[in-house]
Amino acid sequence: MSFVVLLLAILIEKFSSLRQRFQRDGGWLRELHALEASPKFVTRPWLVLAILILCPVALLALLLWVLDPVAYGLLALPVHVLVVIYSLGRGDVEAGLGPFRDAWRRGDLQAGAHVAERDLGITAENGEQLLEKVQSHLLWQSYQGFFAVIFWYFLLGPVAALSYRLLALAAEQGKNPELVERAQQLRHAFDWVPVRLLAASFALVGNFAAVGRVMLHELLNWHISAEQLINKAGCAAAEIAAPQAGPEGIVSLDTLWALLLRAALLWYAGFAVWTLLL
Repeated sequence: MSFVVLLLAILIEKFSSLRQRFQRDGGWLRELHALEASPKFVTRPWLVLAILILCPVALLALLLWVLDPVAYGLLALPVHVLVVIYSLGRGDVEAGLGPFRDAWRRGDLQAGAHVAERDLGITAENGEQLLEKVQSHLLWQSYQGFFAVIFWYFLLGPVAALSYRLLALAAEQGKNPELVERAQQLRHAFDWVPVRLLAASFALVGNFAAVGRVMLHELLNWHISAEQLINKAGCAAAEIAAPQAGPEGIVSLDTLWALLLRAALLWYAGFAVWTLLL
């Protein structure tokens, strides 16, 4: 059922607005901010994370346990699909780059810096650094918003996918530094395997030798962040040249997007083969 769910999630995400309507984090974030600011919990970040992540996950596990035996699991199918859709990243990564792409294509570095800060939260000291950060943003958001989610869903089901998204929300939206640090530590552990699997996929669909040189030194490095690793591997696989203003710079974003699409097709082909073998 996992492969069918992943196919349905992609079709719904691409051809409907259900994702935007369903991905509502306001209630959960209010509870997060209330608990991390509470005097009883301000020094207990682990307890806050346990309450806000384990409780929803436990309720989901209980619901699936009840629904799975009914009608050969057909009642559980929509729950799986909705959880995967909710667990995907927030916003449309490619569409979000549109204003930046337009400004950069015109060679308007000032406008590019403005829209990057406004839409992507990215600031830089110069144009070259700005484009590099946007490239990194594209790779990281695609990884954490899609690849990490489908990896954990296919491996361990909707409970793992939901856990990853809630942990990511805590790490990104938390206001208590201790809680954010703990959430980032747990997320780093969640990211360790899928980010290396995606880097290996980049090698298969891109420049194998260049990615191999990167992975040779970083494969077992626990301390390198997932964002740094995926940026290094992605740029090496796509053979990204030095940043340039104008249409030449936009080509690098198109090249990275094409690399991500090929990697996604490779993953889905792998999921299909694995499903058939089982």
